[in-house]
Amino acid sequence: QLQLVESGGGLVQPGGSLRLSCAANGFTLGYYAIGWFRQAPGKEREGVSCITNSGSSTNYADSVKGRFAISRDNAKNTVYLQMNSLKPEDTAVYYCAALQISAYVCYFEWVYAYWGQGTQVTVSS
Repeated sequence: QLQLVESGGGLVQPGGSLRLSCAANGFTLGYYAIGWFRQAPGKEREGVSCITNSGSSTNYADSVKGRFAISRDNAKNTVYLQMNSLKPEDTAVYYCAALQISAYVCYFEWVYAYWGQGTQVTVSS
């Protein structure tokens, strides 16, 4: 069974950091582009960051540029989202998603085929 599992969420104070992980079970993540998305209560889901299957190209939402960093370790079948200088407006459920595609760039608008169950990130003092 193909499955994505997120971990690493939690409660953090403003200005703090968290690292989210997205682990793949049942398939080889190296063939897939990965996107991180988030959804806050009462808001639509939005793209946060994505990375191509090779890891050579990344993309970030303007709201997180300079604060978040996406990376991948295909040997560990895992993608990471390092989140620094967190703000209360970063509070949301964060999801990772996978699409089997080899491309030079990645886009949030792709129809990602597989989704994780989400991990809650709460930024509050």
